[in-house]
Amino acid sequence: MSAERHLWWQRGVIYQIYPRSFMDGNDDGIGDLPGILSRLDYLEWLGVDAIWLSPIFPSPMADFGYDVSDYVGIDPVFGTMEDFDRLVREAHARGMRVLLDFVANHTSDQHPWFLESRSSRQSPKRDWYIWRDAAPGGGPPNNWLSAFGGSAWEWDAETGQYYFHAFLKEQPDLNWRNPDVQRAMLDAMRFWFDRGVDGFRLDAIWHLIKDGQFRDNPPNPDYKPTDSPYHRLLPVFTTDRPEIHPVLAMMRRLADEYDERVLIGEIYLPVERLVTYYGLSEPELHLPYNFQLLLLPWDARRIQATIDVYEALLPSGAWPNWVLGNHDRPRIASRVGRAQARVATMLLLTLRGTPTIYYGDEIGMVNVEIPPEAIQDPVERTAGRGFGRDPERTPMQWDSAPNAGFTRGQPWLPLSPDYPTCNVEAQRDDPRSILTLHRRLLALRRAEPALSIGSYRSLPAEGELIAYLREDGERRFLIVLNFGHWVRRYACGQIDLRGSVVLSTYLDREGEMVDRDLLLRPDEGVIIGLTG
Repeated sequence: MSAERHLWWQRGVIYQIYPRSFMDGNDDGIGDLPGILSRLDYLEWLGVDAIWLSPIFPSPMADFGYDVSDYVGIDPVFGTMEDFDRLVREAHARGMRVLLDFVANHTSDQHPWFLESRSSRQSPKRDWYIWRDAAPGGGPPNNWLSAFGGSAWEWDAETGQYYFHAFLKEQPDLNWRNPDVQRAMLDAMRFWFDRGVDGFRLDAIWHLIKDGQFRDNPPNPDYKPTDSPYHRLLPVFTTDRPEIHPVLAMMRRLADEYDERVLIGEIYLPVERLVTYYGLSEPELHLPYNFQLLLLPWDARRIQATIDVYEALLPSGAWPNWVLGNHDRPRIASRVGRAQARVATMLLLTLRGTPTIYYGDEIGMVNVEIPPEAIQDPVERTAGRGFGRDPERTPMQWDSAPNAGFTRGQPWLPLSPDYPTCNVEAQRDDPRSILTLHRRLLALRRAEPALSIGSYRSLPAEGELIAYLREDGERRFLIVLNFGHWVRRYACGQIDLRGSVVLSTYLDREGEMVDRDLLLRPDEGVIIGLTG
């Protein structure tokens, strides 16, 4: 299998930047595009192939950019369109692609479209959003819930109807059944494609179409009091509707008018539903985001079984992908501990498919406890204490200077207290750091097609071990990962284990010969180049 036959987004690695928290270029305490520009050399050094920017469009920031008031502009807090154009040019000059976060499901309630829609029941844009009369006895039209807490219906006294919002009330959902909405949103996507953007991560895309009959969602029999209130109901009539697929096919046709553009979808669904978003009757998303490593317990047997099921369910020609962290979920080092975070990194970067790295995970950043007076995320207020996402969105830790080198102003979120030692500068020249591990893995993946585009074969393993084979032509690599905190021995009768260690998560066994079996230390992963 030749790497030349694979597109950049199949061979490459995506790095997610949460712009508010990556690097502040003007010392107002909020990250911005000039800040990202100043760190492109670092990203090139690290070895990633694309950067995905969480939303940078004009926004009132009720949900920090996920409430868009203009789809074809740049919010002044992040910089200017000239800054953006320069970022694209500079990234491309370094061989990196640029992806934007496109919030397709909803706008801000301050978007001109919604202001017009809300102005009158007779407004030409009334049907651009989802408006309904009250229930016969008064109150919301049905039982649909907001993912951010409470009813998904907000009463508008001026026009005497409710509008639907799957998230905050400041984020009214667009009516994607309306052809005018479809045209307007595709025009916005085209605007960015024409500016050189290499693709989109499509936010909340499985929410895009709602039930045309507005039926009540059924109760969730597995709901637990510790769950988010949203999970009291099964969202069968508000998400994953069959009418979504023709809309995504329409987006894909637009992307395919351009050279090597990619569409990635945020979709929190079971894997058997997730894979339908590659396309039913025609192509849809290139990469429906696969969040299983984000959501599953860190258990070797569960995870290896899940990997194998996912591989088996992929449609013919579909390309897999994997995610360990993002701006909505606790950081991997907090979920599994810093020792196992190294094992998780090796898993992410050696599985078949496109990986996404969340900023800061490459240095082992952890969730930060946010004091009540510093909370920013509205979900902490609407869904309840503990459901907020601030802890995984704190500023990037660049060095041991005040505010970790992120800003000379007052950072918008508190820094982790460990930043004097957990930072890029401290780890950059440390041959044993998790940053060095990331860089070594990324370089190895880029140098060895077997690890980027090669085949995957699951191998027998027991207990806390996972094992699999990556192969391309004559090159064969065995990956064995120890999810446990004690020594384990691995032997597999299906393959000849002769070879040498190419890389260990401990970064200290390179060249060690292996014959017949392999001893793994606690919390260790190894890559073996097989010669037998």
